[in-house]
Amino acid sequence: MRILVVEDEKKVASFIKKGLEEDYYSVDVAMDGKEGTRLALSEEYDLIILDIMLPFKDGISILKDIRAEKISTPVLMLTARDNVADKVLGLDSGADDYLAKPFAFDELLARVRALLRRNSIEKNTVLFAGELQLDTQTHKAFRNGDEIQLTVKEYSILEFLLRNKNRVISRTVLTEHVYDYHFDSDTNVIDVYINKLRNKIDKGFDNPILQTVRGVGYIIKDN
Repeated sequence: MRILVVEDEKKVASFIKKGLEEDYYSVDVAMDGKEGTRLALSEEYDLIILDIMLPFKDGISILKDIRAEKISTPVLMLTARDNVADKVLGLDSGADDYLAKPFAFDELLARVRALLRRNSIEKNTVLFAGELQLDTQTHKAFRNGDEIQLTVKEYSILEFLLRNKNRVISRTVLTEHVYDYHFDSDTNVIDVYINKLRNKIDKGFDNPILQTVRGVGYIIKDN
């Protein structure tokens, strides 16, 4: 799942990015309102974490721009100001949830999970394709009941493909959802991870689940 964090305090932004990446999310960070607006309107995210007090453009204005463009991505607002008026303004402008600073990271993570569950068509936390299953709560994968050990990137790729099973995903789209927007999509690192992942989930089975569509991308087929 890909998350945009718009936060101008470097320590806070770094803290959030590091924590979310350790929990298997792909994270982009914008340090001001202009960059935050550009990314929110031009890139595809599963969730946006948006501070209110930002240079150049405040979070409420960004939120209004997002909703004016009919972008329904869940937005979690952050602010150092913990008063009812600010919360009402944020929620009335289209925010889905609100968290005041300082906050415990566990609470932020719980709110992120809740918003992603609420916005997901797939309410079940376990994703399936044939004998393969992925528990998005425990981050564990199994095939025929045997656990598969995955790295963070392997997990991210597998989750995204499973959420889009039976649909061909291009290398570019997959790269954008697994890495931040600074990453060079022309490298072959995705191919390397796909090969490692295929060896882990398909080796020894007659019916491969993860398949390559030559010249197009990758697909997980629900056999």
